[in-house]
This record gives sequence, structure tokens and C-alpha cells, in this order.
Amino acid sequence: MTAKRRVVVTGIGCVTPLAQNCADSWDALLAGKNGIKPLENWDCSEYPVRIAGEIRDLDSSALLPPNKAAKLDRFVLLGMLAADEAVRDAGIEAQTPLAESCGVIAGSGIGGLLEIEAQHRKLLEKGPRRVSPFLIPKLMLNALSGNISMRFGMKGVNFATASACASAGHAIGMALRCIRYGDADIIVTGGAEAAITTLGMSGFANMKALSRRNDDPEHASRPFDKDRDGFVMGEGAGILVVEELEHARRRGAKIYCELAGVGMTGDGYHITQPAPEAEGAQRSMRRALEDGGIPLEEVDYVNAHGTSTPINDPNESLAIEKVFGDRASRLAVSSTKSMIGHLLGASAAVEAVVSCLSILHGVVHPTRNLVEPGEGCRLDYVPEGSRDLNVRAAISNSLGFGGHNVTLAFRKLES
Repeated sequence: MTAKRRVVVTGIGCVTPLAQNCADSWDALLAGKNGIKPLENWDCSEYPVRIAGEIRDLDSSALLPPNKAAKLDRFVLLGMLAADEAVRDAGIEAQTPLAESCGVIAGSGIGGLLEIEAQHRKLLEKGPRRVSPFLIPKLMLNALSGNISMRFGMKGVNFATASACASAGHAIGMALRCIRYGDADIIVTGGAEAAITTLGMSGFANMKALSRRNDDPEHASRPFDKDRDGFVMGEGAGILVVEELEHARRRGAKIYCELAGVGMTGDGYHITQPAPEAEGAQRSMRRALEDGGIPLEEVDYVNAHGTSTPINDPNESLAIEKVFGDRASRLAVSSTKSMIGHLLGASAAVEAVVSCLSILHGVVHPTRNLVEPGEGCRLDYVPEGSRDLNVRAAISNSLGFGGHNVTLAFRKLES
């Protein structure tokens, strides 16, 4: 039987509410900084939720001139900025032709919601002839993967994934499998989201999913804390360049870590609530570790889904306990969402970037705003500040509405 091709991470990029590049976002996460602030994009004085993890003063001038940037929805623009950083980081932008050996798989939970809202207003106010001809190319979920491939001349496997909060996790997992099976040598993968809009905020607020700490945004996102009252919307993008190991070595690429395994499961239970005892998340973690050949005792860090909702946090904690048994209490578990909010379909990608950097640098970021753990939250959530830790292997969980579960397993590359 032919051995599975091994896959490594050779480039990363992200745009978050903390910073518009990876290095500054990482430094801010390690410092436990807050990216949640009052909304500024529109008059939200009548809205029940008026806080979010917005990216303010977005600067895309180095990427595209204004006339071309205007033809992209915000979620695509965010994803393109992260992709540009990741591709440069991987050192492949100058290696042409990439052509058929390089692909793109990118996810988004919602896609071009901002464009949908804008053009719907135009339809109602000015009639059908005034709707933009760019509406469809801007709103479609696959606009991100398509635009990345066009920018870099990547002609290999190319598609989009949509599974709510697990979207980017599925994209990265499918990139792993495509490289293993020889469909590509390099894949640019991850996700982007920009759903902090009037409709997006109203929908999530009215389903009682969001924190209503409007007067205290700095402490609104508080995963695993007893006083958590919902997640905080965020926006942004995360992109990884993943590559077949020997291909990366031949070109002398910098290697962050190995993308070792993926677990993908469905709850088959409820559209918004997790299955009892997070049974689907348990299977997802077990499958990822089995797929990567990683024994439980080698896992040192879990980047949790950690949404700050009453239901997710104890359920995910229980799932970790069930999977790791006695070792669960010795794991470092932290939530990136405590500082940047919930990036929906992009969250798995940013959290994958965080997992890679934790392995590379031997440090894990804290869970912000954790004062007193809530009922059922019994793990070590790194509340006191960033922690030096030799991370041999890490897993990152993403659990989406619809019962979609993805766990990505990363490992320090030893040989």
C-alpha cells in the first residue's frame, strides 16, 4: 500500500479585529488584547446588540486599486488580503508557472451578505434596472477561491466550502486530503467572513445568540466564564498555504508544522444546538487524531471552538474530557474568540493559524475575560495570560450550526 503523502504548512496570513496582518494579530493575542468595540459602520442605536469585532480602517490599497476593490464584496477583500500575505510568506508568488500543481479551497459561512443588502435596497428604492451587474460575482461563496486563483495563476483544484462556523475547517481538511491523494502539491486554503451588517446582526441578535453587553464590549466575549451571555460577532480572514512535504523541502520552504489529520462529523440532531454530550464533536476529535496517527499523550494544546455561549462551552469541555480522559486536565485549552469574537466561517482558519504559531513558537495565548469558570467548565483554559509550552501536537475544533463538526490536528515536524 502506498504511504500517505504528508502535508505541511508553509505560509500563513490573517486579517482580524486586532490587526490587519498575522504578526501583529499574534502579538496582540499573546498579550490578551481586546478586539471587541462599539459598532461604527452604521447608526445602530435602535439595535439590541451594538458591539462587534469590526476591522476598522481597512487598507487594501497595496492589494488592489479602489476601482477593482469596489468589485469585490468585503468578505472576498478580507480573504484576498490574507491570501496575499500567506502566499508571500510561503515564497511561492514568484515561482511561476504554478498552474495545475497549485489549487485553492476557501470557505465562508455566509458569503457576500453586505452586497446582498446593498443591492436589495437599490432594488426597492430605484427598481430592477439599477441592480448592479456585479451582484452575483460579488455575493457568491466561491468568489474568494476564484479570485485567489486568478490573482496567482493557480489552475489546480478550486472550490468553496460552506458549513457555517466549520466552513474554513472543512476547506483546510479537504486541502489536506487533496494533497494526500495527489490532486495538487500546494493548496491555498482557509476562509473569510464579513457578516457584521444590519441584517446579519439582527438575525443573530433575535435568535438570542449574541452577547448584549453593549456598555462593556471589552468584557463581552468570555468563553467558559459563568457570566457569559452569548458570542460576539467578528469579521476577518485566515489563509494557510499547505504543501506536500517533499515538495516543500525541495524548494527550501519554511515549514511551520505538519497538518497531520482531520476529523469531520455531523450531529444529525438539531439545526443550532449540539448533540447531547457533544457526541459529534467527540467523534470529530477522535477521527482527527486517528487520521494523523497522533496518540492522546502527545497532544498538549486544544484551540477550542469556545464561543462564549451558555450551551457550547460546557458541551465542548465535556467532549474534550470524554476524548482525553485523565489527560484532559493536563491540556492547555484556550479560545481565540475571547479576543476577536466569532468570525463564523473564517474562525477555523484564524484558529488554525494560531495553532500553527503555538507549535512553532512554543507558546499558547490566554482565554480573555475568564474570571470564574461556569458550570461544566472544568479544564485549564489558560486564564492567567500567555503560557510558554512545548506544543508537540495541537487540535483545533470548529462546530457549526447545522451540526457540522471539524477538528484539525497539527504536529511539530520532527522528521
